[in-house]
Amino acid sequence: MADPLTTQEILTLKARAHHLNPVVMVGRHGLTESVIKETDTALAAHELIKVRISGDDRAERTAICQALCEAVNAQLVQHIGKLLVLWRKNTDN
Repeated sequence: MADPLTTQEILTLKARAHHLNPVVMVGRHGLTESVIKETDTALAAHELIKVRISGDDRAERTAICQALCEAVNAQLVQHIGKLLVLWRKNTDN
């Protein structure tokens, strides 16, 4: 995993993510292989994405968030309610 984001980097990424709509939805089946693949593809294309997690169990959403970040080697920028903002440096540039 990359170095942790600085406070300034987090603030900048939050500002960039503000207008974004969720591009990945984690449904009632939880964190499936297809969700991981879709998240990985979206991060490769955009670096910064929003993910919506359904369900009302906060602990379960937090666990999904951590597992998803690990699975796609992304960093959590923000977690508010059912929305996550994930970032992964695009190494193609």
